Amino acid sequence: MTIELPEKLATALKVQANAHGVSPEGYVCEVLERELAAEAGASNRAPALTGADLVAAMRASPHKEIDLEPRRDRQPVRDVGF
Repeated sequence: MTIELPEKLATALKVQANAHGVSPEGYVCEVLERELAAEAGASNRAPALTGADLVAAMRASPHKEIDLEPRRDRQPVRDVGF
């Protein structure tokens, strides 16, 4: 099957596919499978999310000033005698 897309939509598709680490064709298949399965009632659970989904969500966050880096404090150490 061949589908002609407007240039703006094709560009957005390429960006999303790249963010998910797949080809545009692969991304279209993933989206269609997920949507059609949900519509048919075949899947009642949320789709499995990937690291790419987490990165995309973090990049889209309106709270970019929040530092998510964990603190690097020294851990307390006890003196041990041998």
